[in-house]
Amino acid sequence: MTQTTVTPATTTTTPTPSGLRSLYLIRIAFSLIWVALLFTTSASLVSTDKPTVIAAVLLIVYPLWDVVATLLERRMTGTGSPNRVSTINVALGLATTAGMIIAAFSTIGRALLVFGIWALLAGAVQLTVAIRRRRTVGGQWPMVISGGQSVLAGATIAATSASATSGLSTVAGYSAFGAFWFLVSVVALSIRGRRVGLEA
Repeated sequence: MTQTTVTPATTTTTPTPSGLRSLYLIRIAFSLIWVALLFTTSASLVSTDKPTVIAAVLLIVYPLWDVVATLLERRMTGTGSPNRVSTINVALGLATTAGMIIAAFSTIGRALLVFGIWALLAGAVQLTVAIRRRRTVGGQWPMVISGGQSVLAGATIAATSASATSGLSTVAGYSAFGAFWFLVSVVALSIRGRRVGLEA
């Protein structure tokens, strides 16, 4: 599901719109299931509470899944600058997973702090990748908006993590918005794919 471009000096591989659509649909499904589980089991937990076993598992799995999704996307991408950026994203996800394991034995507030910092940095990475892909793949404007929102949301979650009113419902909203923008990206890539097909 990749498209390879060969030049005299380098060989680069960029994901095709259909490949990204499939990956985005998987990410949408994961986010919706994750949000549903969080709302039904842990939405009432606030910053001073200790994570339950279910909440801890959900918090640890979320950044770990992002690592898996990034590796899947990296496999489609092949070589080139987006791969270097994805390496940073994988490192961030693994560091966040480790942080969440520690936070699972502490409080929801600390877990929110870890999540917020990760959302901020991961959003910046997503924003960078989406901007670089605008010309090669197209249909990236939803990911640009999503990355920008992730930066703002992450900063907000981290800044308010110690507030008595902060809880896991905050990160559920973050994930739900992420799913929405992935859905918009699927639509945008589908429209672009049809236009390219008509032009061909």
